[in-house]
This record gives sequence, structure tokens and C-alpha cells, in this order.
Amino acid sequence: MPTTLLSLNAALVHEVEIGGRPVMTGIAKRSVEGPRAVMPLGLEGDEQADLSVHGGLSKAIYAYPSEHYPFWQTVRAQARVATWNDVLPPGAIGENLTITGLLENQAWIGDVLRFPNCELAVSEPRFPCFKFNAAMGFNQAVKLMTANGWCGFYLAVRVPGTLQAGEAFEVIPGPREVGISELFRSRVAAQRR
Repeated sequence: MPTTLLSLNAALVHEVEIGGRPVMTGIAKRSVEGPRAVMPLGLEGDEQADLSVHGGLSKAIYAYPSEHYPFWQTVRAQARVATWNDVLPPGAIGENLTITGLLENQAWIGDVLRFPNCELAVSEPRFPCFKFNAAMGFNQAVKLMTANGWCGFYLAVRVPGTLQAGEAFEVIPGPREVGISELFRSRVAAQRR
């Protein structure tokens, strides 16, 4: 299956109400047009609210497989926070890159995603927080992401440049010692102890 960047997404930090209190977040990302600069700390026009868990050199960009979107649309409809016809827009999971052709169980720490004008290195899985529940509209979203291991992955900027929706990318294998799914499940298991 070809690996493609389906949508490039960004958001500025803004205030939302979660559980009756104001919370700053950048999770509600939306598709952006044209090429965007990719710098060591992230995508032009994108911000993260809590830099202790998002952003920085090793978590500059967040990628999420589009293959999981039908699942989220279905469970949101079953939770009655959306109708069956509601389509989650790209970026709804909080990702900068909505991709196709590369799932978590196929991504390894150190793999490089080579785009026409930049290179990004797989650095670690994303661990969802309470803001993901709010973004999905129901309180079991974090548990479902954790149970399925459909976490997506963070990328470090190896070669700055530009990205644009529709670009194909090549996966250049890294050392292939630790996989995203393996690392995600081991950290989740350690937190439960």
C-alpha cells in the first residue's frame, strides 16, 4: 500500500471547557492548505498547550493513521455524541499528519519518513490524556485508544523543509529494535503496576 500524507493539520492553542473548568489545548487541529514549513520544533502555524507532554525536539510532529478513523466514527455514533453520517475531519485525533499506509505495528523507533522536501524520524508513541476524551466527546476514548494500541506516533524533524497534503513518503528502516506498538504496550503495562 502506498504511504501518503492525506492531510496536513495545525491549530493554535485555545481555551476550551472540560469538566466545568477552562483548559488550554491545541488538540482540535484542522487541515491547512499549501506547503507549510517544518522546523526542528514543529509545523508552521501549530502550537501545543502542555510542552511537558507534547512538542519539543523529539515530539515535534504527530502522525496518525487514517485507517483508524472509521473505528472512531463508529464508536462516537454508538456513544451518541455524533450521528452515523458525521465524518471526523482530519486532525480530529490531534495529529499534524493524517497518513495512510503506515500503522503503529509497522513503525519502529528510528525509522525515517522521507518526504520530497523534508525527513522525519519516528521517535515515540503518543499517550492520550483527558483532552482526548473531550475531543472525541465521550469518556471512554482514552481507554479505547489504549486497548487497541492505536496511538499514532511522534516524529522528530531530521531534515527541515516543507510538507504538503497529498505528498507520498518513503519509509527508510532504522535499527528496527523497538516498535511503536511494543513500546506503547510496555509503557501502558508499567503504568498499571
